[in-house]
Amino acid sequence: MISYEQSMVDLDAVHIKTTAVERVFLSSAIGRILAEDIIALENSPVYPTSSMDGYAIMSDDQQMGQIQVLGDNPAGAENIAEVTPGFCIKTFTGSLMPEGADTLIPIENVTFENDKIIINESVPQGFSVRPVGENFKANDILVKKGTKLGYAEIGVMASLNIVMPPVFMKPRVAVLSTGSEILDLGEESSHASQIRSSNNYTLAALAEQAGGIVVQQGIVKDDRASITAAFVNALDSADIVVTTGGVSVGDYDFVKDIIPELGAEVIYKGVKIKPGQHIMLAKKGNKFIISLPGFAFSSTVTFMLYVMPIIRRMMTLDAQLPTVEATLTQAFNKRAKKTEFSPCNLYFNNGRYEVDFKGKKIGSSAILTNMLGECALVVTGETAHSLEIGDKVKVINLLAL
Repeated sequence: MISYEQSMVDLDAVHIKTTAVERVFLSSAIGRILAEDIIALENSPVYPTSSMDGYAIMSDDQQMGQIQVLGDNPAGAENIAEVTPGFCIKTFTGSLMPEGADTLIPIENVTFENDKIIINESVPQGFSVRPVGENFKANDILVKKGTKLGYAEIGVMASLNIVMPPVFMKPRVAVLSTGSEILDLGEESSHASQIRSSNNYTLAALAEQAGGIVVQQGIVKDDRASITAAFVNALDSADIVVTTGGVSVGDYDFVKDIIPELGAEVIYKGVKIKPGQHIMLAKKGNKFIISLPGFAFSSTVTFMLYVMPIIRRMMTLDAQLPTVEATLTQAFNKRAKKTEFSPCNLYFNNGRYEVDFKGKKIGSSAILTNMLGECALVVTGETAHSLEIGDKVKVINLLAL
């Protein structure tokens, strides 16, 4: 087995082809990853614009005490009179500033009488006038390639009249659970040794959270021919194939043997981590096969460590998991001479992150309920020892995934 650190180095070194680019309607682009820079073609605003309701004036005319009103300038008006000395035009929020005017005096600062405004409180030159290019200037990069599109990006692109922005296609992730003891949802149990499947649904949810499209392959019994056929189908339909079970050293663990037989290059088999040491990473062409352990907590953690980074890199995103330094408020017992990922509760308190282990059960790698709540993962290296209250630890912040 290799160390966790070496497994990350090897994963980083693997060439990962980015997915193709497609165009989607702007209304459907939320959460998608932008495939090219969005560049402004012109200034915004193109012309000086009013930012309040008031009167467009020449600033020096305020010294006269009163100014003659020529008329109104509602937003969207096509023909706007010119402001000349001694005259002003009533102008509304969003309206273009009339030619000749350099200042907008708010309605609240004047009194209107006999087609004139009386200046009650003057304003500085340029007041409430949005200058050309206040939002952005021509040739500015407004949204960078690789950005996950949110409400602000959608709004900016709408203002640019971008109907169908280019985005990276979502990687297709096939999820396959193996095991003759596993029951799918809706299946009736016929004997005590059967267990209900959760892996394929947990991992499907994680794949979607990372930005992928799930190709659900269901459950395959521990039969070499059936597993081989399921692999062939999964490779035909997805960019990444994720399996759970069948990678350990048991007589019915066929997955580890089938993958090389399919012509895939095994990058590594076995990493000194807890949970999930029997992980297997392989590649066939531009497609990946990641076989994870069958226990629910193991498969969940190893999916986060090894599969989510591949999904993200396929869309040119940062593959690093979000980590913080936190202070232990409860002692931690190191259990194995491996890199451990231990469930904990993460809080932000008095300006620092803190962790404890309240409610987290110690046992096998099957306890998925340990991931409920404000869960995070304390990371301790192979050579680390048990830790005391007040010690600093590295924590993977699962809430920020």
